[in-house]
Amino acid sequence: MQPDTPNHTHMAEFVSLGFAEAHESRLFLFVLFLTMYLLTLVENLAIMLVVGLDHRLHRPTYFFLTHLSCLEIGYTSVTVPKMLAGFLGVAGAQRISYAGCLSQLFVFTFLGATECLLLAATAYDRYVAICLPLRYGALVSRGPCGRLAAACWLGGLRTPALPVYLMSRLTFCGPNVIDHFFRDASPLLALACPDVALKEAAGLLVSLAVLLASSAAIAVSYGRIAWTLLRLRAAAARRKAFSTCAAHLRGPPAAW
Repeated sequence: MQPDTPNHTHMAEFVSLGFAEAHESRLFLFVLFLTMYLLTLVENLAIMLVVGLDHRLHRPTYFFLTHLSCLEIGYTSVTVPKMLAGFLGVAGAQRISYAGCLSQLFVFTFLGATECLLLAATAYDRYVAICLPLRYGALVSRGPCGRLAAACWLGGLRTPALPVYLMSRLTFCGPNVIDHFFRDASPLLALACPDVALKEAAGLLVSLAVLLASSAAIAVSYGRIAWTLLRLRAAAARRKAFSTCAAHLRGPPAAW
């Protein structure tokens, strides 16, 4: 952090307004978001439990599905509990330290980027299962799947490193109030004193790199799948392959 000056103030904490204008609806919003949050937890925990207990589901598709379920639990838990506390008027629920704000932003971005990469890995799994079925056991076995998942988590972990580091070097002036229920990058940058063009560009480029890379991998995988399906003469074979691909929930033809 840069030293404090009359025009540059070190903010110890920020205040998030959240849904300040919906004061009369706070109880309704609390019940609504709590219900959705609990359903999210129960659904994803159930997926992880079922896949873990049923040996028939110990296959690459379900392996990646459990990682996606873990990610969904993670990035909803980063933001929703504190928002629920704000609805109840818990003391300090709307306040967060500067370090806590950056930590929340880092974790949320990390989990979101990892999800994009894991979706690309899942698309690759479907591509190999449909387009290269004879090589499926060699290309998508337990070892390669573990390394691919580890690469996705590592890539997601590295995504927010530069943007969050650059944001940690910012100084702030004026109010410390964020008109947002989540401490995202844009509301924070709006409160910064110096020129934030470099920080905005770095965050945008890193996010675009992850998004475009994962989207390209998904598009190429499904493009090759579509081409393979069109070349199948039997309508029943096309329907079976398409359902396997589209659902992302049916196991591949070969066991892990």
